[in-house]
Amino acid sequence: MERLEILSGAELERTLDRLATQVLEEAGDSRSLVLLGIPTRGVALAEVLGVHLAERCGHPVEKGSLDPTFHRDDLERIGTRLVQATDLPTDLDGRHVVLVDDVIFTGRTVRAALDALQAWGRPRRVSLLVMVDRGHRELPIQPDFCGRIVPTRRQETIQLCLMAVDGEEGVYLLRP
Repeated sequence: MERLEILSGAELERTLDRLATQVLEEAGDSRSLVLLGIPTRGVALAEVLGVHLAERCGHPVEKGSLDPTFHRDDLERIGTRLVQATDLPTDLDGRHVVLVDDVIFTGRTVRAALDALQAWGRPRRVSLLVMVDRGHRELPIQPDFCGRIVPTRRQETIQLCLMAVDGEEGVYLLRP
């Protein structure tokens, strides 16, 4: 498989800085923020983003994870993976929830996450942050915060690498 660098480690760091700044500008009250990572890579991305947010606002931002697997409408197409437990750090009612995912593609994962979120409370606002928007949407879902837009072919994939998980940092386009 061919691997092309989209963002270097330094570029990824700058992109995370920009995304953190945008989230804080949008939020108004940083204490109302809750980051919920969508497994698998969105959880790790939410952790890293939380560090960037805490540096800017001066306090920790609550983080957790939301696994939408059982709310998907396309399991027969994508297959199943080991379900991860949903981990909510706090009550979501009245909070500004930022769903965090590494890549948005068809929009079906986000739709499933929105459905799953409804079982856990009624946030005041829900925003979507993704590192890469690769196009090919099947549903009318768009991110509020996006690191990069990278048009791809359907058979190509995007790989987000984070130091804590992969021992390297960057964003890569994988071609068969």
